Amino acid sequence: MSATTMGEQPIYSTRAHVFQIDPNTKKNWLPTSKHAVTVSYFYDSTRNVYRIISLDGTKAIINSTISPNMTFTKTSQKFGQWADSRANTVYGLGFSTEHHLSKFAEKFAEYKEAARLAKEKSQEKMDMATSPSQESPAGELSSPLTPVTPPMENINGTDEICDTTPNSDARPEPAQNALAFAHSPAMTKHWEAELEALKGNNAKLTAALLESTANVKQWKQQLAAYQEEAERLHKRVTELECQSNQTPVIKSQKTELNQTIEELETALRDKEEEMEKLKEELENMNDLMEQKDTLTQKLEETELRSRVLEEQLAGAEQRLEENQEEQENFRKSLRTLLELLDGKIFELTELRDTLARLIEEAS
Repeated sequence: MSATTMGEQPIYSTRAHVFQIDPNTKKNWLPTSKHAVTVSYFYDSTRNVYRIISLDGTKAIINSTISPNMTFTKTSQKFGQWADSRANTVYGLGFSTEHHLSKFAEKFAEYKEAARLAKEKSQEKMDMATSPSQESPAGELSSPLTPVTPPMENINGTDEICDTTPNSDARPEPAQNALAFAHSPAMTKHWEAELEALKGNNAKLTAALLESTANVKQWKQQLAAYQEEAERLHKRVTELECQSNQTPVIKSQKTELNQTIEELETALRDKEEEMEKLKEELENMNDLMEQKDTLTQKLEETELRSRVLEEQLAGAEQRLEENQEEQENFRKSLRTLLELLDGKIFELTELRDTLARLIEEAS
């Protein structure tokens, strides 16, 4: 039999590790879940009662109706317990933080008080029903709707890069390499900004993905509960049809059961459609992750080309310094040679003058 009925809806949910007291020793705790599971407060509007329900897969590990004489006790900073006389057991919950434990205890006290008021109103209605001169007051308890998962956020990324491959055949000039190197940091900053934006959007998408995954798990549990309830109702309808002496009351129950089955089937279809939408959103997120990986690879390629340009520029500057040093040495050699030539020319001039005087004297 399903842990929830069509008239019930969750009004508060949290996650905790579930335990039950050992029925033999009444001292030791026995874990009923291998990991933290969802523990929810449910309100049954048809019977005006509150219940604590927890499912581990399709198995109900907690199904406790809150009564006015129940008490939730905090035994440590992250652990609390309460006794259920109807189930003849004691339930224990281990929370991840003290805040979650306090919040659960507050809700327990709130719904316990609501259960007490509901019981008193029900008693008053029964008392007033016995007195024809009095009218029973009408009262309804409203419960909040479950929160709706926010829509997934979409992003767009650019996919443009500049190709600045140098010519390896010709000897690079220092001015050209310096110009290419000046553009490289701008490209790197551009892609770094793109990568940071993608990282931020990726964090948002990851959070939305985790939230969607948690909702899918919860909906799967609800779907399993609805399917189990539908099977039970189908069996009940079959049993009623097999009874030979059908009364108008049984026929009315059959009609109500058929309507409940139709409502459950409609709810199942709605949940299946929501799951299909979630699958499509997950596929879109996978595409965005692929785009992020592509842009990251392009940024790495740009940084690699930038390093190559830096190395080429450093090599060109080194060759320029070597050429300048060679030219300086060549100038020094030329000046030395010119000085020698000037000396030799001066000596030749003196020798010519001396020869000319000797020729004049000889004549």
